[in-house]
Amino acid sequence: MAGYQYTIIIGNVGREPELRYTQSGVAVCDFSVAVSRRWTDRNSNEQREDTTWFRVSAWRGLAETANQYVHKGMQIMVAGRIGASAFIGQDGEARASLELTALDIQFLGRRGETSEDYQDYPSEPEDLPF
Repeated sequence: MAGYQYTIIIGNVGREPELRYTQSGVAVCDFSVAVSRRWTDRNSNEQREDTTWFRVSAWRGLAETANQYVHKGMQIMVAGRIGASAFIGQDGEARASLELTALDIQFLGRRGETSEDYQDYPSEPEDLPF
């Protein structure tokens, strides 16, 4: 039986995209996206936040478009196929990475925003393997 997977995330770009080319000349662009959710704890009435980081890879023409228009801190929507991998962090603890192969990217920021508008957005954590 055939399966189908399609994941949509909306979040903020955590680092500037990196464009590279495979040996056969295919463009690949990598960047990360932070997806945060906020809620109020029912017991303490305190604001809580949980952030999940996704490694995003775009290929071919979408890679070149992402490299040109995606900037750290901007809000985007990415749709595609997701995969997960496990690794041991520098601290010796087991970790996991979510990797999204982009099939579509939508830019959600306001028209005319530049990378300077995103300077105050926090960077991704240092212990991520990408």
